[in-house]
Amino acid sequence: MDAVPDAADRRAPLAHRALAVVIAVLVAAGAGLVAARVAPEDDVVAAEAAPAAEPAPDLAPVSATAARIVTSLKADLPVPEPVPADPRAPTPEVRLGQLEIPAIGLSQPLFEGVTLTAIDRGPSHWPGTAMPGQLGNVVVAGHRVTRTRPFYDLDLLQPGDELVFSMADGSRHVYVLDRIEVVDDEAMHIVDQTYGYRATLFACHPKGSAAQRIVGHFTLRDSTPATDPAA
Repeated sequence: MDAVPDAADRRAPLAHRALAVVIAVLVAAGAGLVAARVAPEDDVVAAEAAPAAEPAPDLAPVSATAARIVTSLKADLPVPEPVPADPRAPTPEVRLGQLEIPAIGLSQPLFEGVTLTAIDRGPSHWPGTAMPGQLGNVVVAGHRVTRTRPFYDLDLLQPGDELVFSMADGSRHVYVLDRIEVVDDEAMHIVDQTYGYRATLFACHPKGSAAQRIVGHFTLRDSTPATDPAA
């Protein structure tokens, strides 16, 4: 399995394109405002006799939205760790919280690590990818038919089904399924980090084989803040 592509190489073009869209929106809005205020000389007399024009549009909301977008684009995306050189490398047991998918009756502890040593314990977070509720892509690996087999029924999920992370700090993050796809066993795009709030679950496919991967793509719906600030 190849190393994870450098997320920084993909981040800059995306940020530039998004910033260009913001600038285009502001320019278009400003141009409309100017056009509304400037009339040709031939229309001056008619304009004086006409009813008062509507007040100029308030661009403050547009500017505020643009400012938020630009601020988010300045945030650094998480950088996934490379695929472990030794899939059976010793990995400390770190429990992050609980992972649930009510539609298939799944509720298991969520661990940290992408070695088989970690995944054998249960669904496990890929180090360096976003943490639940954070900007980027939360990537979680799990077995399909062995050990705790958390993702045995991943193929039964339907768009809109919930993925719930209940973290050790008391925060709770609910994602909803967008789609399921099957990819090559070495496909690495599934760990890509983007300017959004997403989650990706993956496991071997078909059941009993490691020839491919089944992948669930989710989008964050809502988050509840941590109840223990010290956690």
